[in-house]
Amino acid sequence: MKKTDKKIENAIRIALTEVCDLALDEVPGFKWITHFVNYDAFPGSLIVVCVFATKSDLASALSTHHDDFLRTLITNKLSAANIQCKDSQQYVRFDSEETWEVQRYRLH
Repeated sequence: MKKTDKKIENAIRIALTEVCDLALDEVPGFKWITHFVNYDAFPGSLIVVCVFATKSDLASALSTHHDDFLRTLITNKLSAANIQCKDSQQYVRFDSEETWEVQRYRLH
């Protein structure tokens, strides 16, 4: 990883930690946030995943528009860190721990 990539990674990590702290207080069922990125294609390759405890929690968050709240929050925090991503519908995704556990089980 290049030095500039490390700086970007750190900025993303700090911004998403702030999002996580707020979301844990504001969004029922929200558990954690993660991201994936290929720095050779950044910022277009950035994917942010908001993870909820259960599929039911995720469905509830979507029905109460907490997904919009999280997309806006993520975009604003990344923007404040000078990371400009065009369309949060493309780079912000939602999932549940239940789904992650099934996927992890299939890999082993």
